[in-house]
Amino acid sequence: MMKVENKRVLAVGAHPDDVEFMCSGTLRLLKEKGFDIFICVLSNGDCGSMVEPPENITRIRRHEALDAAKLIGAEFYPMGELDLRITFDNRTQDKITELVRMVDPFMVFTHPHEDYMADHERTSRLVRHACFAAPIPNYMTYTTMPSPRTYAIPTLYYWSPLDGLDIYGNFVHQSIFVDITPVVSFKAEMLSCHKSQRDWLFEQHGIDKYIELMKSTGKLYGKECGFEYAEGFRQHLGNAYPRENLLGKILGKSVKEKNTKEEK
Repeated sequence: MMKVENKRVLAVGAHPDDVEFMCSGTLRLLKEKGFDIFICVLSNGDCGSMVEPPENITRIRRHEALDAAKLIGAEFYPMGELDLRITFDNRTQDKITELVRMVDPFMVFTHPHEDYMADHERTSRLVRHACFAAPIPNYMTYTTMPSPRTYAIPTLYYWSPLDGLDIYGNFVHQSIFVDITPVVSFKAEMLSCHKSQRDWLFEQHGIDKYIELMKSTGKLYGKECGFEYAEGFRQHLGNAYPRENLLGKILGKSVKEKNTKEEK
């Protein structure tokens, strides 16, 4: 079993700003407990503008993501994939497995398997694959200088969909809730680093105030558990993956658990 003494926590998003939207409050709480934060973004964000060409918006979004990472004191890893072209193939599986081996985290956060866009869903499956493959000695990534295998499969959490809804518009209940009320202003500060996305979200999603969207999602999940603002997660509990809820062990009363079967 991976030990909590390994202080490394990895969050993997498909696009710049995904981590800030969905789990940066929890990351801040872990940072305050002395844990080291690592943020990975698979794609360049090159489709995230209606006016800037790909090379310009890629550069802009890279700087925005770096600024957000600096706020929380995180190491930042851009993977260089293209927006809407993240693929679940051997090449990309090797890249993400190599990342997990290099960082060697005891805890990982990423997208849920079902979300509103395919980039998110493929990222989720890539991270799941990498967490499982990273400790296996005979899984070769075929890089020039491969990292050593990890000691064990890390504890894996999936964050909630962006607005709490599945692709059919149904509310997605979560089983683990983290009270981010004390750090919601910091979460807004991290998200506000991604200034380029305000116009994009208005044009593509019809969302004018993306900070308010983040807060409204936080209130939705807060209502589920009795916190003012909460981030919701589900833990990967399949065979071989760690099953202890380390978030609850580390953050104590800031975490509540709920059986999602009760909601059905």
